[in-house]
Amino acid sequence: MFIILLTYTHGIELIQQNLEAHRQFLDKYYQAGKFICSGAQHPRTGGVIICRAGNKKEVETIIAEDPFNIHDAASYEIIEFEASKYVPELLNFI
Repeated sequence: MFIILLTYTHGIELIQQNLEAHRQFLDKYYQAGKFICSGAQHPRTGGVIICRAGNKKEVETIIAEDPFNIHDAASYEIIEFEASKYVPELLNFI
């Protein structure tokens, strides 16, 4: 599993301009079963995506499609981890 941390690199105006396209990007990968949850950081300096993928390269390929990435509106940190404890409801996602 992977945690994708987005940090906005420009003003909120650029984020707002690309927000609808970013949401469509998210929807695509929720439907593909890759994204488990996502949301904005507080304060609104970026976002977080929990992703399941085979490897880091796959995550990088997914991120390349994000309009925030395409328009240089965010930078990304990818953290790989192996879930060792979780609520039973998450078993289908790991």
